[in-house]
Amino acid sequence: MSQDLVFGPMAAMALLTFAVLGLIPIRRLRAAFAGRVKAEDFRFGESPAVPGDVSIPNRNYMNLLELPTLFYVAGLMYHVAGRLDPAALTLAWTYVALRLIHSVIHLTYNDVTHRLAAFALSNVALMAFWVLFFV
Repeated sequence: MSQDLVFGPMAAMALLTFAVLGLIPIRRLRAAFAGRVKAEDFRFGESPAVPGDVSIPNRNYMNLLELPTLFYVAGLMYHVAGRLDPAALTLAWTYVALRLIHSVIHLTYNDVTHRLAAFALSNVALMAFWVLFFV
């Protein structure tokens, strides 16, 4: 199996991260033009005056910079060690799919139980990705 296949889910994860990053200024500018926020509301991050629908993309983006770093590290470990196999690749794509689902839920209807389920399952997939490497 080509070890380069691990770069597919890694690229998809990066694309998701950049897409969410792109939503931040869109939501902030829309809110500013509608008079819902002021520049000062973002002086030290996001103040309590920032409405939830405006702050959620930033929070989701921060989520995409936290645990996914372990995904990128593991992906590189698989590639460098030449250990990528169909099971690992399936886990990698599963992780990305679950993170996509988590982001879609978070950025749309934001049901906490649905979001938690997707987040928890993605963490299980990530842990399995790591465990499989060392087994």
